Amino acid sequence: VQLQAYGGGLVQAGGSLRLSCIASGFTLDYYAIDWFRQAPGKEREGVACINSDDDNTYYAVSVKGRFTISRDNDTNTVYLQMDNLKPEDAAVYYCAREPGRNCGGGYAYWGQGTQVTVSS
Repeated sequence: VQLQAYGGGLVQAGGSLRLSCIASGFTLDYYAIDWFRQAPGKEREGVACINSDDDNTYYAVSVKGRFTISRDNDTNTVYLQMDNLKPEDAAVYYCAREPGRNCGGGYAYWGQGTQVTVSS
């Protein structure tokens, strides 16, 4: 099982980034996928999750209305569109696979993250 996050970078506050998560070693459409983030000195924070069964999505309050998670099972890719970025969104972002089809089961696997930096 491998998950690799891409697409981070430096963006001004108010800008946008789209992160990609490439999954391999398992069938993506059998599992819920999360994005979480961790900033220096802060606890890990779950950002978004998407079910595999019905594509229902869930978001942290801090990002709701600004971030959108989506999946393309044909290309084994999960995306996180981040709009109206704020300095407090700066962190390393990771994608993770849950143990089952629906969100809420925790992170069974995750890979290397991608750095997002937001300048004010």
